[in-house]
Amino acid sequence: MPATLPLQLQYFAVFREQRGLAAETVREPAATPAELYALLRARHGFTLAPEQVRTAVNGAFVPPDHRLAAGDTVVFIPPVAGG
Repeated sequence: MPATLPLQLQYFAVFREQRGLAAETVREPAATPAELYALLRARHGFTLAPEQVRTAVNGAFVPPDHRLAAGDTVVFIPPVAGG
């Protein structure tokens, strides 16, 4: 397991509702967004499957296996309904 990284998390839409927060700073032993989402999903009961979620790190979309760095800002983005 990698060392714990301090990460800034921002929550929107369903994630904000399920977490009850708009943002937080965490230290997690996750090296990638996929690992981080798995930890948070188990801890907070996020209902979306990983394949339904996109991730942005520091304002840019990244793949699930992107390497996280200390201080990164991570946003998990749920599916967006258009209309």
